[in-house]
Amino acid sequence: MLTTTTGTVEGKSIETYHGIVTGEAIMGANFVRDIFALVTDLIGGRRFAYENKLAEGRSLALQEMQEEARRLGANAVIGVDLDFVTLRDGMMMCIATGTAGTVR
Repeated sequence: MLTTTTGTVEGKSIETYHGIVTGEAIMGANFVRDIFALVTDLIGGRRFAYENKLAEGRSLALQEMQEEARRLGANAVIGVDLDFVTLRDGMMMCIATGTAGTVR
């Protein structure tokens, strides 16, 4: 499934718009990850455990959005936007939105 953040697809035309599609993934951090993050804060460096969790959430949200587009008969999602939201301590959400379309 073609997935792009742009509003057009170079070299292709958008034949049909099927509507807005979304995907959401809510991720929770755990105690062990929080301890490692605290140590990283103290000694410096990147928080790979949290970065991996963000990447996992992004991937899940995009997959869910693409599946919704497939159900609508689309072969592309255009104008994709990703948002990350902190719900509360240890909980974050990734939201992917876009427009399902058929491109040729």
